[in-house]
Amino acid sequence: MSQRLNELGAHIEARLESAVRSWEVAHGELALTVHRDQIEEVIRTLRDDRTCRFTTLIDICGVDYPGRSERFEVVYHLLSMHLNHRIRVKLSTDEETPVASISELFPVANWFEREAFDMYGIAFENHPDLRRILTDYGFSGYPLRKDFPLTGYSEVRWDEEEKRVVYEPVELVQEYRDFDFLSPWEGAKYVLPGDEKSEGKS
Repeated sequence: MSQRLNELGAHIEARLESAVRSWEVAHGELALTVHRDQIEEVIRTLRDDRTCRFTTLIDICGVDYPGRSERFEVVYHLLSMHLNHRIRVKLSTDEETPVASISELFPVANWFEREAFDMYGIAFENHPDLRRILTDYGFSGYPLRKDFPLTGYSEVRWDEEEKRVVYEPVELVQEYRDFDFLSPWEGAKYVLPGDEKSEGKS
């Protein structure tokens, strides 16, 4: 499988030499990093090229790296059911520069792009209906950005007793917790909750 993916990566790089910045095979999948302004050509070629045949768009998602000048990555996941291959296509953008919509190539991209816009504020140029899809009307901010504050906002819910939508301040239901991710099977250096019950038993 790895050899086939490497051959496919070399083929795509040859076809899209000016668009592909880099590629690698990782975790059993081929991953491409491409130039932002070439995304339409890349996706079209991956769909139509007989060697690729990535005819199913699985997902489009955003990733936030606040320390970068181009803080967002837009990640496209495609599947070739004909050849049993998956591919991940990544590009970078900032808060101001839009990414070309691929909704004409894959209509399902419409809602994926709206979600990335709603959650991260990533704009998609030539999108037919770029508006929020998950948050409430008039919502301010982008909830999946790393710098989005957890307090100071209102939540919206349906109140069954009042039979209307109500706005309430966001209240966190628990204190922040500090996870150290040590495995108890490898010998944690502390007593896990509940272990004290076994003390003194043989």
